[in-house]
Amino acid sequence: MLGIGDYGAFCAAILIFLALPGPGTFALLTSTAKGGLRAGAAATLGVIVGDQVLLWLAVAGVAALLAANPLIFQGVQYLGAAYLTWIGLKLILARPGSAPPIRIEPRQYARQAFLITLLNPKAIVFYMAFFPLFIDPVQHRGAVTFMAMAATIAVITAAYGLTLCAFANAITAQVRAHRKLGQALERLAGVFLVGFGIRLGTQ
Repeated sequence: MLGIGDYGAFCAAILIFLALPGPGTFALLTSTAKGGLRAGAAATLGVIVGDQVLLWLAVAGVAALLAANPLIFQGVQYLGAAYLTWIGLKLILARPGSAPPIRIEPRQYARQAFLITLLNPKAIVFYMAFFPLFIDPVQHRGAVTFMAMAATIAVITAAYGLTLCAFANAITAQVRAHRKLGQALERLAGVFLVGFGIRLGTQ
């Protein structure tokens, strides 16, 4: 299909990658818990835009550039680690009843999810290694093939993200009814984000 070899496997691989717990997943869940389905949808858009930027950077060979210049790669890595850690600490240290650590406006959730996605240099390397696995060298159509891949990734990410946010929104009311449980889950999300930040910064 448009130069994509085994399109079904390509779609399945994207779903598996999305289902793996990571900073993007926790950004969607946290945004939905704080601002409802609108915030979750905005965060999903942020993840999609961030993925598209990384995807086309990988196509352009930026991943190879980063790999060839360790200082640049490490700089991006540390910046992303610091950002994740900062968000996680704000969730952990938030006082009960205080203002939410993440702004309520949907564009703020979108911006946060976008930055979390963009500041993950491993995603660039992933896309660089991911594309060759599903490109049919005989039927490859250059930019058309990459555009088809990018569109597929965007559609699947949107469907997955909105489904995840809808589920999170459905249980938000139950969590809010138990304030201590909600606070514990919020801090747990913060711990995970800090953990991702530390892991990203030390690898």
